[in-house]
Amino acid sequence: MNNRVNEVRKQIRALRLSMLEAESVMREQIRRDQDCAFVATEVLKMRGVMSRLVIEKEALGDYEPILVTCAPIRRPKPKPVFSRPAKRHPEPARAG
Repeated sequence: MNNRVNEVRKQIRALRLSMLEAESVMREQIRRDQDCAFVATEVLKMRGVMSRLVIEKEALGDYEPILVTCAPIRRPKPKPVFSRPAKRHPEPARAG
């Protein structure tokens, strides 16, 4: 039984990571004003699977929360700030 609990916990952890990644893809599609219906449908399916896994985990007697500490969320890197170089004026030649 303990082995099955560990297996369910691993599945939940992997599913959470997949959901986070799919949600970030969906947000990116929304930001670009693209159709995100396919990804949204997949996220809803994942939520259904997650619900069944949580019910199974609790039926096995495990009520501890599962923490996902490192999620590979892909965020766009900030663009470097561009500053124009200062104009340099040569000094006039000095007479002797």
